Amino acid sequence: MAFRFIATELDGVLIVEPDCFRDERGFFLETYRQADYVANGIDCTFVQDNHSQSRQGVLRGLHYQDMSAPMAKLVRCSHGAILDVAVDLRFGSPTFGCWIAVELSDENARQLFVPVGFGHGFLTLSPVAEVQYKCSGYYHQPAEGAVRWDDPEIGIDWPISDPTISERDRQALSLADYIDRPAFLFSADQQR
Repeated sequence: MAFRFIATELDGVLIVEPDCFRDERGFFLETYRQADYVANGIDCTFVQDNHSQSRQGVLRGLHYQDMSAPMAKLVRCSHGAILDVAVDLRFGSPTFGCWIAVELSDENARQLFVPVGFGHGFLTLSPVAEVQYKCSGYYHQPAEGAVRWDDPEIGIDWPISDPTISERDRQALSLADYIDRPAFLFSADQQR
């Protein structure tokens, strides 16, 4: 088994492509092998696995947990397809407010690693999508935060203008409001 780890424009955010073996029976793939991930910069102890199901047009995000309960995520789509997005929320970072988007699907078996300091969100592209993600921290409601999915200063190129979102996401901070009380601060020694 092998994994390919692909660096993105955002330091620490990685696309992971596992080998997938397909035949007339179906497929087989490893979704996680700790030694390979650690050797490629994903040196987290994952303590919680989450699984969500969403209908087409549902957008979840851009979520984070602050430094009182920091959480990195390793995200994959086990059924259907999503547009998965990470946004740099480390105030002072050279890429602060920048984003990347990657399609994750049951067909491409890709994963996205979203480190601490980044907001995360996704849009369901298929009729139904199931998303599973490993978390390096436990969910802790007082630590949760969100930045608006459609903030013009971030400018994510979502392929939808009117997604289905939660009330929590309707109340999310603008990037300008986030800057007034950032959850993450960047220091030069954080850069790899």
